[in-house]
Amino acid sequence: MAGQTAPAPPEDGDEALSVLLEEGVVWGDSAEWLPRLPQDSVDLFFMSPPYADARAYSRISPDSYVEWFLPFAEAMLGATKETGSFVLNIKNRVAKSGPLRGQRHPYVYQLVIALQDMGWRWAETYIWSKPNAIPGRFGPRTKDAFEYVYHFTKGPSPYFDLDAVRVPYRADQAEIKRRLKDRNGRRNTDAGFGRDRTRTYGRGGADPGNVITVGQTYNQHKGPAGQHTAVMPEGLAEFFVKAACPPDGIAIDPFAGSGTTVTVARRHGRNSGGIEFHAEYAAVAKERLASDHVQEELGLLRVAN
Repeated sequence: MAGQTAPAPPEDGDEALSVLLEEGVVWGDSAEWLPRLPQDSVDLFFMSPPYADARAYSRISPDSYVEWFLPFAEAMLGATKETGSFVLNIKNRVAKSGPLRGQRHPYVYQLVIALQDMGWRWAETYIWSKPNAIPGRFGPRTKDAFEYVYHFTKGPSPYFDLDAVRVPYRADQAEIKRRLKDRNGRRNTDAGFGRDRTRTYGRGGADPGNVITVGQTYNQHKGPAGQHTAVMPEGLAEFFVKAACPPDGIAIDPFAGSGTTVTVARRHGRNSGGIEFHAEYAAVAKERLASDHVQEELGLLRVAN
């Protein structure tokens, strides 16, 4: 496909969405595909777009990153349901040139403010903690062991299923039973939150909090995804697919890469599609989807609900 131009999306919005969901990952330009999607049709846009000055396949200066990204965000805003979400995984950078050379560039924060000004509702900031992060080369600082994940919503009452992402309680069952009998002294804190803490033990698991610990996936990953140089770990996509996309909902990744979002969303029963600008990675993603489907058919995949 080298030297070829990606096919244009269908003119009809419903047809464009249908092609995305049917093919899984299409080779194309999100700048063309996103404006074609029907209004109020998508439950979740989840993505990890190219970071500024990060990869050889996509060089975007941090000075112009906000200007580059906003057209995508505007198109997604129109296509998102009133109860829908837009989740953005992005990493800050140390500027390689210009007046901020050697300093952290503020483009991530500038983008968040610009998205809020556009009309996206900034719901929450998550920290993706990477316990196996590799050392960096930019002193004087320690290695980058976390990345930001920003959760935006279109409307004030978005779909969000906290029960789908609960984690095991730290207290054992005997301690939980003891605490459930405590009717005094645990309802309120000195800070005045006024919460009945005993109620937190009747939901099958604890609130995971907004720090998500998932090991980083490197390009040594076996299988089709290993051909991509910046593979998103499945656990990160899984958290937001389960929490922010209803079981019968639609999840779209405009920067599909190796197809992690689409693979994980389909594995969990969601309708999903992705758009990938680079033909070779679109092919990798399709191969990965096919491989995942075969494993699922053979019963080789275990999906945690």
